Amino acid sequence: MQAAEAGALHLWWLGQSGFLVKWEHRHLLLDPYLSDSLTRKYADSDRPQERMTRRVVDPARLAFVDVVSASHGHTDHLAPDTLRVRRPGVLICPGGITELARERAAVEPSSLEEGATVEAAGFEVTAVRAEHDTPGAESGFVVRCGPWTIYHSGDTLAFDGIGESLRSFRLDVAILPINGRLGNMNGVEAANVAREARAGLAVPCHFEMFEFNTASPDGFVRECERLGQRYRVLQAGERLTLGRPG
Repeated sequence: MQAAEAGALHLWWLGQSGFLVKWEHRHLLLDPYLSDSLTRKYADSDRPQERMTRRVVDPARLAFVDVVSASHGHTDHLAPDTLRVRRPGVLICPGGITELARERAAVEPSSLEEGATVEAAGFEVTAVRAEHDTPGAESGFVVRCGPWTIYHSGDTLAFDGIGESLRSFRLDVAILPINGRLGNMNGVEAANVAREARAGLAVPCHFEMFEFNTASPDGFVRECERLGQRYRVLQAGERLTLGRPG
């Protein structure tokens, strides 16, 4: 991955819904999946989970990370092969997966109910509503760091009012899934959620990881352009840098 200059907000897409966030000298990992555990697990099944993109970094190289979050308990978001190598000092998760997170990460998690906020290593993280497949065991997270606010939706449908519910956070970046199946919104819906939330920038995720569950970002791009919504489509391992406000 590229080196990051100081004095700005930096985000790297790690594939699927995984992101590394850097603010000043602090680092946050969002939903990292940095192994081939699902490929191995389903190799002989009727739904193999073959990788479409390489693993961009060995989790053993991320010892500098201060905080890790997991939006729900699916292995591509709460991955024991990633977390036990990384051994997060602080792991933030929804309240409904506290025991699972403890088991998979071998640490005591900081669990949040919807609307609750925790501060860790300079990051202020608020749990917000998500609708995926298990109420109470999934959430999106709004992350504040310095002057910046990032929304990481985790896996979620585009339920009624989702965009409007996020407006008060004044999002600089909205990170949204676009695969459009298995309990997630599609690219057109993601563009509209970002627009309704009045996000400064929309970033798609949850595509180009597994061949059985992906989508082209083209629909997302077309809809963002139609709506006048600013966006950025990243390649796995690519960095997004936002300069200081003003």
